[in-house]
Amino acid sequence: MAILNLLNKKYKWEFVNMGGSLRARIDSGEDLAHLSELDPKMWTVLSCPTSGLEIDERSLKYMDSDADGKLRVNDVVAVSQWITSLLKDNNLLLAGSDNIDINQVDTTTDEGQKLYKAAKQILENLGKEGSVISISDTADITAIFAKTKFNGDGVITESTTDNDELKATISAIKATIGNVLDRSGEEGVGAEQIDAFYKTLEAYIAWADSKPEMPFGDNTDSMLGAYEALDGKVKDYFMRCKLAAYSPDGKTALDVQTSRIEAISTENLDQKQEDIAAYPLTHINNKAEIDLNASINPVWESNFNTIKAIWISADKTAITEADWNQIGTKFSDYKAWKAAKIGFEVEGLGIDAIRNFVSQNAKAELLSLVEQDLTLKDESENIALVDKFLYIFRDFYRLVRNFVTLHDFYDKDKDVKAIFQCGTLIIDQRECRFCMKVADTAAHSASAGNSGMYLLYCDCTTTKKPGKMQIVATVTVGDIGELAVGKNGIFYDNDGEEWDAVITKIIDNPINISQSFWSPYRRMATAVENLINKSAADKDAKIMGKMTAELDNVSAKAESIDPKAPAPATTAAPAAPFDIAKFAGIFAALGMAVGMIGTALTSIFKGLFALKWYQIIMLFIGLMLVVSGPAMIMAWLKLRRRNIAPLLNANGWAVNAISKISIPFGETLTDIAKYPKLKLKDPYARKGMPIWKKWLYSLSSAIVVLALMWLLNIFSFISPKLESPLPWFGNKTEIVVDEEIVVNDADSAIADTLNVE
Repeated sequence: MAILNLLNKKYKWEFVNMGGSLRARIDSGEDLAHLSELDPKMWTVLSCPTSGLEIDERSLKYMDSDADGKLRVNDVVAVSQWITSLLKDNNLLLAGSDNIDINQVDTTTDEGQKLYKAAKQILENLGKEGSVISISDTADITAIFAKTKFNGDGVITESTTDNDELKATISAIKATIGNVLDRSGEEGVGAEQIDAFYKTLEAYIAWADSKPEMPFGDNTDSMLGAYEALDGKVKDYFMRCKLAAYSPDGKTALDVQTSRIEAISTENLDQKQEDIAAYPLTHINNKAEIDLNASINPVWESNFNTIKAIWISADKTAITEADWNQIGTKFSDYKAWKAAKIGFEVEGLGIDAIRNFVSQNAKAELLSLVEQDLTLKDESENIALVDKFLYIFRDFYRLVRNFVTLHDFYDKDKDVKAIFQCGTLIIDQRECRFCMKVADTAAHSASAGNSGMYLLYCDCTTTKKPGKMQIVATVTVGDIGELAVGKNGIFYDNDGEEWDAVITKIIDNPINISQSFWSPYRRMATAVENLINKSAADKDAKIMGKMTAELDNVSAKAESIDPKAPAPATTAAPAAPFDIAKFAGIFAALGMAVGMIGTALTSIFKGLFALKWYQIIMLFIGLMLVVSGPAMIMAWLKLRRRNIAPLLNANGWAVNAISKISIPFGETLTDIAKYPKLKLKDPYARKGMPIWKKWLYSLSSAIVVLALMWLLNIFSFISPKLESPLPWFGNKTEIVVDEEIVVNDADSAIADTLNVE
């Protein structure tokens, strides 16, 4: 790994303010060449993963020198020192081009000379004129070596030689020992396969030459196969015969049982060979021998007939246990020889072909071809050097802009995207341009909320690619609108591929101050809605429970009634007498409640009308600020602290500097649909109402409202003549008689009514 040069810092850096932090300006080849002199504390990012980024994975693999899946400061510094040492002009890196004139390679170093020669060799192999080489030229290694016999990988193919015998030998090696893939794309063989082939040939010939005498001549293999197949079954038969002789009463149980045959007789017996094979070889007898004329179990009949045809003489009528064991003894040497067989791999070639390959002995010639191929090893390996150079040449400056400074993220050009921005989400009439891939929504969302941004987690799928992609999108403009879990949208990746997106999780942070103004009212409305829904659900459950219980009770009673029994006499329940006092009390209580409400409204309106018009306006503004003010202040504080670092950290980045999203910058990350100002008629809108009807309805509504206000005694504070005619709003009249207070008749009646019970 490269050692950071933190001492003797002589390079003069320029800085720029982005995202609320000072960052080093990297905009020249000299800046790239001196990255080792930039204090790591000044780097925006200290490490990032090599997956999930919008940079070619091959470039990231080349830059990740220790292949640990992370790019760290030392990795970036090492790449900067390597790539800038190979160029005459380091400013060429700023273009991010995928091609270069090989004459721009600095050949004053050994590495530069290797690179130059390898690039030139590639152009010659491809038959290209000129000195410009591109990533597409190194992308297909097969094309580079397609026209060459030798390519330095130590693998030879039939195309390597013009000798037919050598071609046939190479083909035989591939067919028996195996093959390896040549850089040309053809299947070939190397020194390892060649050595193994000839060793196997010699071993097989040595084994074949040690073949013992075959006890049954050319029929020995057939006889051995049948004998080994029947050996266990024959020995089972002889043991059954011995047991039958030992216990004659058990002979029936030891023989073929009719019940077992009956059990399968109704089925397809051809598919029951396994069951039939378990039956004895033939019928049990007391002689402990196999009668050659007896019926044989059909499953074993073929093998038994093979043995009869090869070994049994015409005058023999039975096989004893001793006869059977004698056959096995004859096979002992032959079986031992077969068990010691080596060279299975080449056996399929046939003994004659095997002996021919050994006699030709082309091993030395084949190994010589391999050696000739290996002489170009260094040149061939430098092909990979060219590929690495071209990928880093194209992508390194872009990585630095996103690693050292986050320049691409804060770029004013909307078409320039950071390497962690994976595409655009279109949803709810808005375009979210700040989208990132996430590996695990649950793990990412656990800490991403600290970013202070309104986040939408989505699962994205497309028919063109398997599996799903998880993303997180930020909403920085507008209101919440119809955004909710389960809402569908469309995601476009940076390649223009269209994905179906569905919201799976939302992290609710302020989008803007105006949205936060209405958030308390929205929460209150949601709470009221939830309360109403809960109350309605509870009542519905109670009603349904009660109805179910009553139906069950009725059903139980109906089942318990004897249909033949006489119907019981029914007596109507006496009706409850009408309690006028009770209902009078209820109406009086309702009247008092209405009076209290009217009195309260009167007090409120009296206080309001006592204020001047501008004081009323200020009062309403003050009330709204009391409700919405705290939410707006908190939103303002959060909006000032919006930071992308938690989002990147949750994806495995090590962000070293504050990276804020200011309100003006946030407005560039989300676009809302903007329609032109047009007056268009809705074809399905209701037809307009005549003016006179509108005035009539308005006047009628005003009269009804005023009448209600009069009945509720709201106008009484204006003039006593406007008092409500309702009795419970009447004034109490006090008459002093003998120093006692007498209440007027109306109030007395109400009081008496309330005390009835």
